[in-house]
Amino acid sequence: MDSSRQKQHYTEIHDAYEAHYYDASSMKYRSRFIYDWLFNHIDLSNASIADLACGSGYNSLAVMERFSDVRTVGFDISEPACESYKRTTGNAAQVLDLTRPAEIKEQFDGAIVVGGLHHCVVDLAQTLRNIAAMVRPGGHLLMMEPSADFALNVVRDKWYASDKYFDAPTEQALSHNAILKQAAPYFEGEAVRYFGGLAYFLILNSLVMRVPLGVKPMLWPIVKPIEVAFGNIPWSGMYPCFLAKWKRTGVPVSGCATIQ
Repeated sequence: MDSSRQKQHYTEIHDAYEAHYYDASSMKYRSRFIYDWLFNHIDLSNASIADLACGSGYNSLAVMERFSDVRTVGFDISEPACESYKRTTGNAAQVLDLTRPAEIKEQFDGAIVVGGLHHCVVDLAQTLRNIAAMVRPGGHLLMMEPSADFALNVVRDKWYASDKYFDAPTEQALSHNAILKQAAPYFEGEAVRYFGGLAYFLILNSLVMRVPLGVKPMLWPIVKPIEVAFGNIPWSGMYPCFLAKWKRTGVPVSGCATIQ
């Protein structure tokens, strides 16, 4: 499967995606239900961070708001996304297809990817090797991805196949344990949390749920406490997404990416 499909797809939906996934309500959701957990007990001050599938750079802004003297660099398959990243953050960005063998010119103290790995299923093994080559031993990979262990994942697969905002052949939900096994021996898992309730669908995923932007500020105070309560159910199959923290081991990457 050609990864250029994903590049073309994201370029086509970029403006609508940015409007719905980075508006004020969505950023409140990200802060409370994604960033608070991902950045807890981790100090990224004075670190260099690769923002993978960076989009317009709002995840990098969250890193910079929480940690002092952190430097971020964006990487995305889409040229418009990279240009938007530069405007939003003031930092450098590079067009990069993670699914293909790449010459990695810099190693980072850590990396973050929010909803990006599931767009790399054309060659997830190569993607994970490239990321491993980008992260120094001891560095963290922080991620948020849709979970294939969700009890209703079969419904989601059909949704992906029928909705214009998805490109089903090049994206699919991921099983955390399966991709961690695939990432070995370069990464070891430190923590995982499954999440996602009513606010996940109506606030963060308002684009695909067709929720008007003007309605979201009114919905947020209603669905936020429901999301908090729902997050206490101790069964991973209840949740459409997972958050994970991985740590880079000292095993060198060979045969795929070159550090210059």
